[in-house]
Amino acid sequence: MAREMGKVTAGLAGLTGLVVGLTGCAGGGDDASADGQPRDGGTLRIVGSSDVEHLDPASVASVGAYGLVRTFARTLFGTRASNNFQETIPVRPDVAARIPSRENGGISKDRRTYTVRLRDDVRWNTAPPRPVTAHDFVRGFERLCNPASPSGGKGYFTSTLQGMADFCRGFAAVDPRDPGAMAAYQRDHGFAGVTAKDDETLVFRLERPASDFLHLLALPSTAAAPQEYDRFVPDGPEFRQHTISNGPYQITEYKPGMTYLLTRNPAWRPSTDPLRERHVEKIRITLGQDSPDAVQQQIEQGVADLAWDQPVPTSAIPRLRDDPRFAIREAPSNSPYLVFNTRSPSNSGALGRREVRQALEYAIDRSALIKIVGGPSVAKPLHTVIPPGNAGYAPADHYPTPDDSGDPAKCRALLGRPGHPALTLKFPYRTNSVHKLIAQSIAGNLDACGVKTELLADSGGSFYAATIATPAKAAAGEWDIAAPGWTPDWYGNNGRSMIQPLFDGRAYGQNSTNYGGYDNPQVNTLIDAALTAPDPARAARYWQQADRQIMADAAIVPLLSRAHTIFRSSRVHGARFLPTTMGYDYTRLWLS
Repeated sequence: MAREMGKVTAGLAGLTGLVVGLTGCAGGGDDASADGQPRDGGTLRIVGSSDVEHLDPASVASVGAYGLVRTFARTLFGTRASNNFQETIPVRPDVAARIPSRENGGISKDRRTYTVRLRDDVRWNTAPPRPVTAHDFVRGFERLCNPASPSGGKGYFTSTLQGMADFCRGFAAVDPRDPGAMAAYQRDHGFAGVTAKDDETLVFRLERPASDFLHLLALPSTAAAPQEYDRFVPDGPEFRQHTISNGPYQITEYKPGMTYLLTRNPAWRPSTDPLRERHVEKIRITLGQDSPDAVQQQIEQGVADLAWDQPVPTSAIPRLRDDPRFAIREAPSNSPYLVFNTRSPSNSGALGRREVRQALEYAIDRSALIKIVGGPSVAKPLHTVIPPGNAGYAPADHYPTPDDSGDPAKCRALLGRPGHPALTLKFPYRTNSVHKLIAQSIAGNLDACGVKTELLADSGGSFYAATIATPAKAAAGEWDIAAPGWTPDWYGNNGRSMIQPLFDGRAYGQNSTNYGGYDNPQVNTLIDAALTAPDPARAARYWQQADRQIMADAAIVPLLSRAHTIFRSSRVHGARFLPTTMGYDYTRLWLS
């Protein structure tokens, strides 16, 4: 989300092709001009499957959570929703009064100090309402590495902000069950990388210049945190019942795994918020419906308005092609991909061996997966870590198979070499949307290679937080392979967002998105080189090198670069897409 697009880097050169390839057949054009004047009132009804795995802004990690916290937790900077992908890329002020630059004195000459002034009259919905201060943002940054529910993206900041790595190491030793001890640690320690000069001014000090730093300050996890949050275990059950809002909506009712009710925040003022609006009176999110066909039927019948966590069912896409309520939206992503638990002791630790993982790279029939998700207008086969449309992308195919349909004979031959054990792989999968079909397809591919799989259904929404993002379960061999997805945290100058959170072995730990525990010092060195590169073009070259090394190590099997299919009810207007949330901006919608 670069402030200026400027020069096109090597990583962005593939973007135009992706737009044509994936969205050329999309219905549901930008309806903003046809919708007329927004109307206020009514209840937006959203229906879907699973609860968010993290509701605490400090630890949000999923696209659904990103869309939800946008309604009640504001950051210094952000992006604007639009059905024109390019308009969603630039970083814009949110609680910050302006974009800092060297020209306006917000960025120092050595590009290592950023001074950010807050806008006036942004308030918490406390009783009485009180201003959001720079100290609230400092608290938000400190909470990123709390020991109870740390941010999966904390590595972005520990590698960038002065003193934060040491602060986080100390924080990890604090009792994660004791909110008082955690609050005391934050109060007594702090770090030089982020300080409050006064109530309205933040100062960031960087270890080294970072050309994507403003993008980091737009991440949902950097939201301001009110002092009341110190009373609760981060993201714990009690915290989830006491969220505080400085956005247009507030969570009034929350029944875990069942429902959310959001109502208007009386402390919010539209004049203080350049990114959001507020039209509907209430937002009701109803969970527990795993069938995408049932969800789609409810929307078409007008008893629901939007799907919460499921794209349009593949079977419905052909008949909806020309329906103005249907759209295929641009969101360049690696979704899904197959990740190997390199730390699993199962099968005599076979997945820790590169040659075993390389053999399994040849197993997968991507052409079958494309059919499952909706055909070539929705997805393209992917063979690199970084998808087209992201900084650092360079086309390559390290493990080619005929027509992307897999090569079971080659897979069998490589696995049949002396010393390779017979494999039985535990394969947890999500039950909503098409995830079950994807898992079954991959399992069939592996069976053709002589590899047995044990499919483990996760219908409770714990696939990430309680399974693949828990190192203890990886070390115990409770899973061997999984098929998560990854949508970049931002677009534009975003090579870091594709490589660092997924493959930096130094950041491996609880809630880490390096699910398989991959750790290669060469890749870590390339990450550091990219982060210290003097410009995005040179950084992109390092990201490309890291991509090649990760694929040589077969840390994952990239599967699809996939757009997002979305459908809205006839009464929904003002639909503007946020690629990083894989959904429409709830704050911009209005109902007829």
